[in-house]
Amino acid sequence: MPEANRTAQKNEEAIDFEQSLRSLEEIVRKMEQGELTLEDSLEAFEEGVRLTRNCQTALQKAEQKVNILVKNSDGEFSPAEFNTTSD
Repeated sequence: MPEANRTAQKNEEAIDFEQSLRSLEEIVRKMEQGELTLEDSLEAFEEGVRLTRNCQTALQKAEQKVNILVKNSDGEFSPAEFNTTSD
C-alpha cells in the first residue's frame, strides 16, 4: 500500500475513533442529565454500545500496530512487538 494511502487510512481511523468517543461522551452526558425519554434512552444505549465497540476495535487495531524500534546486533533498527505487561 502506498505511503499516502496508509497515512490517509490512519487519519480516517483516528477520526472515526475520536468521533465515536465524542458521540459516546455526549450520549453519557444526556443520559446522566435525564434529558432523554425512556425510548430515547434505549436508543441512545444501543448507539452507545455500538460506539463502544467501534472504540474498542480501533484501540485493538492501534495496539496491534504499536511497535518499538530496537537496534539489532547489526546496528540496524527493526520493529519489535510492544510488551504491554509491566515488569
